[in-house]
Amino acid sequence: MRIGLLTEGGYPYATGESRLWCDRLVRGLAQHEFDLYALSRSARQEALGWMPLPPQVQRVRTAPLWAPEDDAATYGRRERRRFAGHFRELADAICSPDDADAGDRFAAGLYGLAELAGEQGGLHAALRSEVAVRVLEAACRAPGANSAVHAAKVPDYLECVDLLERALRPLSLDWYDERSLGAVDLCHAASGGSAALPGLLGKRFFGVPLLVTEYGVQLRAHYLAAGDAARSAPVRALLASFHGKLAAEVYEKATLVTPGNTHARRWQERCGADRAKLRTVYPGMESDRFAAVGEGADGGDPRTLVWVGRVEPAKDLVSLLHAFAEVRRAEPQARLRVVHSRHAQGAEAAAYLAHCEALAAQLFPDEAADAHAVGDNPVSFEEIGGPEVPDLADAYAAGGVVVLSSVVEGFPVSLVEAMFCGRATVSTDVGAVVEVIGGTGLVVPPRNPRALAEACVALMRDPQRRERLGAAARARALELFTVEQNLAAFRGIYLELISHCPVRREVVGADGEPALFANPAEAHVPVRWASVGTAAPSWADAAEPAHRVGAGSGPGERDV
Repeated sequence: MRIGLLTEGGYPYATGESRLWCDRLVRGLAQHEFDLYALSRSARQEALGWMPLPPQVQRVRTAPLWAPEDDAATYGRRERRRFAGHFRELADAICSPDDADAGDRFAAGLYGLAELAGEQGGLHAALRSEVAVRVLEAACRAPGANSAVHAAKVPDYLECVDLLERALRPLSLDWYDERSLGAVDLCHAASGGSAALPGLLGKRFFGVPLLVTEYGVQLRAHYLAAGDAARSAPVRALLASFHGKLAAEVYEKATLVTPGNTHARRWQERCGADRAKLRTVYPGMESDRFAAVGEGADGGDPRTLVWVGRVEPAKDLVSLLHAFAEVRRAEPQARLRVVHSRHAQGAEAAAYLAHCEALAAQLFPDEAADAHAVGDNPVSFEEIGGPEVPDLADAYAAGGVVVLSSVVEGFPVSLVEAMFCGRATVSTDVGAVVEVIGGTGLVVPPRNPRALAEACVALMRDPQRRERLGAAARARALELFTVEQNLAAFRGIYLELISHCPVRREVVGADGEPALFANPAEAHVPVRWASVGTAAPSWADAAEPAHRVGAGSGPGERDV
């Protein structure tokens, strides 16, 4: 089977999201061939290079989202009129309230722009033109438009068309021909949003089934990022509407959607995903590196609390430090080790880390002579790979209780790692935490230092309970969250989709005429199919008439 793996800001690049999961998937399913179609997010990401690729990766096609490859295409009067019509449908849908008619207009505009790009060249200049600005202005001021966009001004229109051009950049790529996405048996998008756009076009033009995996819901990530952006209210409203309608279109056209947890699944259902198309597949994590700690008899220092993760405001280390101050009042010998990544996380993370170190010095003034020491200081900030924590497993081995204090969390990786190590945990009730813990740890409300402190003290004073919860946590993690279970799930899904949604390609003989009986009758399954926990339309419902679009081999193509 030939799989077109679609990524954005991740695999095969050495940095980014989902790169480790994608690499494990490709290496674990060596019986299939993989073509990678990757969108990069920055020049720095491209400069850092790729991960080593296994032999089953046959081809890699890349394209930047951060710098368009302008093909200098200019439209004549007819093409400009055609562009204006398609962009008007898209803009009207974005500015309209959410309903079925708006979704249909959004899809019509989206695919119309894609067909225009395939026939006449890229959309870079057209989407940034005065025509696009005037169309967007008319849509914002039209009767029935959302009230939030009525106040938009010229700078808002200019900013919005610039951001839309970036989001729609995958429509202008040369990936949509019979040698590229038209040649694969299945498109697997590693996320929604821009990564799934090539899959939508592969589905529309060639009938290739689309599988979408979301371990972090792209629309949710956009909403969280938009709150901090220095953009006007009309621009935020327009972008939120665009991404919401794009997510709904992806969920509607996908043959199957695999969320990474129930929390993500609920988001997808609220965004319009059909429950029958959803199937939860937990992300797979390597358990072997934690086996020595998990199988060992040492339960760690019962007086030490361990926090592991990226230092950022969403992790709410401030509440953790205040909670630890109460823990120290109840248990004077208690210690807290904050273990974070050795790699720089950016200026914001560095500033937050400095703030937390200053807060720790303020809360424990008599003991904070060295904010990085591990000796008698009750709070230490340590880097993985440093002298005190040479490996991630060493961080979890150091303490008897692992703490998570986040206010925003998707899938809590650090909790699963702690469970592999057989450690009792105290966590805040955010994201998929309760689903992951499943009764094998204590869960408290977020932003509640007192509740966090009481739970930590309760486990520190009860060694039998710690041991019991740690053993149950390890058993649960080995059952649900290993690489092996993830690979087994996708191995079955691939075979299931290709058997029920085969791509019907026209086979021609040496004379150029269609070959008779090239597609056997059993390749067509004229009934609806279903499996345990999910149902999806027959392949005939999923496949749409094939349309040929522009071909080409751009500079981002590489055969491996």
